[in-house]
Order: sequence, then C-alpha cells, then structure tokens
Amino acid sequence: MTIPQPMLATARLRLLPADPALAASMLEHQLRNREHFAPWDPTPGEQFYTETYWTMQLRQRARDWEDGGGARFLLAAQARPERVIGTVSLSNIVRGVFQACHLGYGIDHAHQGQGLMREALEAAIGFAFDELKLHRIQANYQPANVRSAALLKRLGFVVEGRAKDYLYINGAWRDHVLTALTCPHFDSRALLG
Repeated sequence: MTIPQPMLATARLRLLPADPALAASMLEHQLRNREHFAPWDPTPGEQFYTETYWTMQLRQRARDWEDGGGARFLLAAQARPERVIGTVSLSNIVRGVFQACHLGYGIDHAHQGQGLMREALEAAIGFAFDELKLHRIQANYQPANVRSAALLKRLGFVVEGRAKDYLYINGAWRDHVLTALTCPHFDSRALLG
C-alpha cells in the first residue's frame, strides 16, 4: 500500500501534492508566467499550454511519488489554496549508497522577492531530510540566474562545480552551476540494514 504524499504547510503557504484536479490552476500559473520562466526552462511544445497536458503531467508526478522516484509540490497561498503560485520538486530520488535527489523550483513573477520560495524550500528540504531520509539534495542553476544563486547560498547549498552545455534550455545548450546540500544529521546506520 502506498502512503499518500503529504501536504506541507508553512506560515504563508501550502505545498500541495501533485494532483490532476489542479491541472487548470497549474495551466493558469504557466500562462501567467510564460515570459518569466522562458529564460530558465526548455522551450515548450504546443501541448504544454493545455489543461490536458497538465492533467497528464500531474498524474505522472503523482505516480513518481507512488514509485518512490520523486515528490512534486504545487505552492498556494494559505489564503487562496486553489491558485497555484509556484512549484517545488524533489526528483530523480536515488536510494542505496547515494540517498539523493535533485531540487527544482519556480515561483510566480508577482510573488518574487517576498521570501516565499525560501519558505517553501525550507519546508521541502526538511521533508527530504527528515521524512524521506535523504542524505543529499542537488540543485543546479544557470550562471545568469542570480536570484537562484543567492537563494541557494542562503539555504546553505555549496557550489561543487560548473557543467558546460549541461541542459538544452530556451533554444541553446546552457552551462549550469552545480550545488548540493547534505543532511547534517543523516543516520548512516540505515544503509547497513
């Protein structure tokens, strides 16, 4: 039996598990932020801006949770839980001797600079380390993304290197800065069991 992915709450936010019922709200979020996300995301195809696409995507992200491969959260303000204003994902979860994942995130252009993404990421990091029992979270960003660089630094992520032509984003291969955060209280005895 699969344990349902929990909702996380912070002072100002709800981090809702991926749910196909939120496809319309997710589509509205993407449409509102089309230009805002363009420099940092792959160029989307025509289907990306349809409710059908987001229904399928959220269904797949829910399956990722069931399979143990990821946890995708949709951010909503406590006062308006029906409106998606951002996302946080813990993806590519690998167990065994690695016990790690990749962190991805994005917030609505109208909600930047308010500390909301930091609040959401602190909750997601706590969940990854305390509930999922991961040892390492990796987060990568394009060198020009100074907001992400500053946020990850404030959260304690350490730069580990730079990957040339790492991802094909917005029509070209883009370099990325590679960062990671490790759990200071990871219990390695679980690996021996």
